[in-house]
Amino acid sequence: MDHTQPYSEAYLQGILKSVKTIAMVGASPDKTKFSYGVLRVLDETGYDMIPVNPRPGLEEIRGIKVYPSLASIDRPVDMVEVFRRPEDLMGITEEAIEIGAKVLWGQIGVVDHEAARRAEAAGMQVVMDRCPKIELFRPFWKPKLHLGI
Repeated sequence: MDHTQPYSEAYLQGILKSVKTIAMVGASPDKTKFSYGVLRVLDETGYDMIPVNPRPGLEEIRGIKVYPSLASIDRPVDMVEVFRRPEDLMGITEEAIEIGAKVLWGQIGVVDHEAARRAEAAGMQVVMDRCPKIELFRPFWKPKLHLGI
């Protein structure tokens, strides 16, 4: 897949309808961080969220158990969502393949075309430079261009 081109709505919605368990690599307990807000919304929407953060002593985010790595998760993972630097994506991709995840999703700004090729070669679907929280609600959001400013 050419990840420099826009993803179709059907592709993104198909992923978001099919996944149930999402491991969020780079989840933060800081309520001011974007990852915290995305974790909150996806959790409240009904996804089984699994925060992943190796910070010593970090045991829970929003009452949800935190895992130090993808390998330490004790149940199957459908999607790995990545809130890390682009240069970390290849290593996370390898871990996602090892645990049998079906989808690799790089958050806004997280792009590595080689990692995407590696994930796709392993049979995964890939999304990069997008936010699942935004995509989840996009079909319901319609701009009201007729309103004055």
